[in-house]
Amino acid sequence: MAFGGFESGPSQPMADINTTPLVDVMLVLLIIFIVCAPLMTQAIKVDLPQASAAPADPKPDTVQVALDAAGKLYWNKTEINADEMVARFSGAAAQNPQPEVHLSADKETRYQRVAEVMAAAKEAGIVKLGFVTQPGGTHEPRR
Repeated sequence: MAFGGFESGPSQPMADINTTPLVDVMLVLLIIFIVCAPLMTQAIKVDLPQASAAPADPKPDTVQVALDAAGKLYWNKTEINADEMVARFSGAAAQNPQPEVHLSADKETRYQRVAEVMAAAKEAGIVKLGFVTQPGGTHEPRR
């Protein structure tokens, strides 16, 4: 560290930062990384034990149930009536694992019709029922 100069009179501390030690440390670290980097890419042979594990649970199927504006019901894009809906919900509830039911309805569909489909699914024993919506514009509240 330098604290002053050779001039006569009151000595003033030097205000310059000495960067030489910083550069020295950085160069030493650079050399260490250059030497060590090839060593980290070499694999070490390890004899791992073998284990037999049960396969992960399969992802359950999904059933697409849709209601259009006229109230018509669709099961995976196939039009069905109310009696077929009850039978198909019962069949889906009996499957193991039980499929997920994704319900989508046109915005003009009466809520009563949606509630009837939800009630039929619950009575049949469907556990997972989700609503499908489309991302989109903002909704202005009614006044």
